[in-house]
Amino acid sequence: MDMRFQVDSAPVLGPALVLFATGTVIRVRRGVWDKRRGLLRLAAAVYVAAVLSLTVFPLNVTWGEYANQAPWIGQINFVPLLTADVTMVPNVIMMVPAGFLLPLLFRNATSASRATLMTAAASLSVEAAQLLSYIVLDNGRSVDVNDLLANTLGGLAGYALVTLALRVPALRGTLLAAALPRSAASRADRRRAATADGTEEAPIAGPAVRP
Repeated sequence: MDMRFQVDSAPVLGPALVLFATGTVIRVRRGVWDKRRGLLRLAAAVYVAAVLSLTVFPLNVTWGEYANQAPWIGQINFVPLLTADVTMVPNVIMMVPAGFLLPLLFRNATSASRATLMTAAASLSVEAAQLLSYIVLDNGRSVDVNDLLANTLGGLAGYALVTLALRVPALRGTLLAAALPRSAASRADRRRAATADGTEEAPIAGPAVRP
């Protein structure tokens, strides 16, 4: 069976974003979510959709005589930095927002090393999805260890930026107001407040957010 067609991101990610935005509005109106935290969740969802649209979509399905006949193992570049060039810069930039959002969304992003590992895991998932799409759909996508390194560097840069932003009084209040209650940023702020007031607080797993 010979088959060749393309699945664009809009028909898949568009409805998913609409459903998420609708659910966010409903939760905000019911008072389940604060407006700022709802906007943070929505911004994170839009960002994830944008990354997927750039890295996974469009899905080019090519079966039969149209299929890419090269073995899947040949689609992987295992050697780091050998072919590195300026094309790595967009991969760095792409993951900066991820590193910035991690401490505001997740409780485990309490240090630069943890944020770096989380970014690397997300990048590895994208690379695995690209490889899987090649194996299943024969769409010619490649997997490059340099992309993984660049994405991880971008996440580290984003974490450094949010750490600096949390030290700026003009930005700190806005970021903490949007941060989720169990996030690393919120928990670290509560710990600092308890220390400043001389009151005791239940132990918080992991160190405070730091560069």
